[in-house]
Amino acid sequence: MKKISLGSGSGYWGEPLDLTKELAERADLDYIGLELLAELSMSILQGWKTKDPSKGYVPDLLEQLRLILPYTSKKGTKIITNGGGTNPKQAAEEVAKLIKELHLPPMKIGIIEGEDFYHQIDNMLSKGIELVNLDTGERDIRVIRDKIVAAHAYVGSELIIEALKQGADMVISGRVSDNALYVGPIMYEFGLSFENPDWEKIGAAITIGHIIECGEAVTGGLSNFWKSNKEPWNMGMPIAEVSETLEEAIITKTPKSGGQMTVNTVKEHLVYETHDPRNYLMPDGVADLTTLKLEQVGEDRVRVTNMKGGKKRPDTLKCQVGYEESWMATSEVILAWPEAITKAKFYEQIVRERFKKYRIEPLEIRFDWIGINGAHGAVAPMPEDEDSVNEILVRCAAKFKDKAEANQARRFCMMGSLVLAPIGLTHGMPSPSRRVIGLWPTLIPREEIKLSLTMRDVK
Repeated sequence: MKKISLGSGSGYWGEPLDLTKELAERADLDYIGLELLAELSMSILQGWKTKDPSKGYVPDLLEQLRLILPYTSKKGTKIITNGGGTNPKQAAEEVAKLIKELHLPPMKIGIIEGEDFYHQIDNMLSKGIELVNLDTGERDIRVIRDKIVAAHAYVGSELIIEALKQGADMVISGRVSDNALYVGPIMYEFGLSFENPDWEKIGAAITIGHIIECGEAVTGGLSNFWKSNKEPWNMGMPIAEVSETLEEAIITKTPKSGGQMTVNTVKEHLVYETHDPRNYLMPDGVADLTTLKLEQVGEDRVRVTNMKGGKKRPDTLKCQVGYEESWMATSEVILAWPEAITKAKFYEQIVRERFKKYRIEPLEIRFDWIGINGAHGAVAPMPEDEDSVNEILVRCAAKFKDKAEANQARRFCMMGSLVLAPIGLTHGMPSPSRRVIGLWPTLIPREEIKLSLTMRDVK
C-alpha cells in the first residue's frame, strides 16, 4: 500500500528557523509545507508591493529555503508554500536566484496566482454580487470602497495538484487555505480529483492538513499541558504519515526533538480556528471533525482514524477584504512602588484631561495595567492590598479617524512625565502612529476567481 509523509515546516510567519531546518534535516519526507499567512498578512504584503513592485512575498520564505533546500533537494522532498503572498511570481524569481547561489540541481517551480480580486470588486457589484460582511451583516461594501487596500480569496488545492502533475519540485502560491498545502499533495499522490470527487476521502485529507498546518502548535506549543512538554526549547514540527486508503494517519514529529505529540495535543488543535467541527468548511471540501478516533500508538505517535467528509465543497469562497479602518497611537509607562495603582489612575486622568484640553476625541481608548488586568481586563480583581504592588506597566492605546489626529494625540496627550516623573515614572517616547487595517470577511461565487499556473524551470 502506498504511503506518503508530509511535514509542516512552518505554521506562521515568524516561525523559528531552526525548527524548519531540523525537520528537513532529520526526517525523510515526501513533502514539506511552509504556511506563512494570517488574516492580515495579505493587506500588509499588498502595502509593501504597492510601494515596491519587487516586494509582496513573505521575506521569511527565502531564509527558510536557504536552510532547508540543501536537504530537500538531496532527499527529493517537494516544497509547497503560500509564502508567495501577494507576489508569487517575484518570490519564485528570488527562489531561483537562491537555487543558483547554492549550486543546487535543476528544479521546477509551480507559481499560482489569481486569488486577488481587488480590481474586480466594482464589476462584481455591477453584476449584483453582494459582498456581505460576515461579521456585522453590513451588505453595502461601498461604505468602505475608497478605503480598501487588498482583497483576496482563500482558494484550494486545484492548481497545487496540477503543478505536481507537471513535475513541480516546489509550488509557490498566494492565499491558498492553510491545509491546501497538504490536501494538494495527498490528492495528487493518491489519484483524487475534483472532476470525479470522493468527498469522504477529501474530507479526510482536510482533517490531516488541519491537524499539522500550524506547525509546533500541535506538538505542544499551544497546549494546556505545557508542564509535560519535554524540552520546549527544542520543539519538533509535526509529520503526518498517510496511507492511500485514507482510513488512518499517524501524526508524529521531528525525530530526536522536544515537545510532545499526544492524543490531547491533537484534540486541542482539532478545535483550533474551528467554528463548527461537524462542518469544517474549506475551499477543497468539508470535514467532520467530531467522528475521529485518536489512539496513542507509541511515544509521540498518534493514530487518527474514522475521518469523515461526505459533503461537496462550497460553491462560494471565503475572502478577506482589508481596508484602512483608522489610525492608532500608543504609549507605555512603568509606574513603581509606592502607590503604583494610585499613580496608574492618576496617569489615566492626565491623558483623558489632555484629550479634552486639545479637543481630541478618540474613536476608542483603552488602558491596560500589565501585571494587574492586561490579560483579563474588567474581570480581573484588584489586589486587596494595593500598596503591595511593586510596579505596573500602563499601556494606553487610542484609535483615531486619521493619521494627523493620531500624531497630535501621541505628541500632546499621551505622555505622563509632566506630572508623574517626580513620583516614580519611567517612560519612553510613544511609538509612531500606525495604520489600523480592518477586515471585511465575505463570500463570493467560486467561478469569479480565475487562477493561473506558470511553470518556471531553474537550471
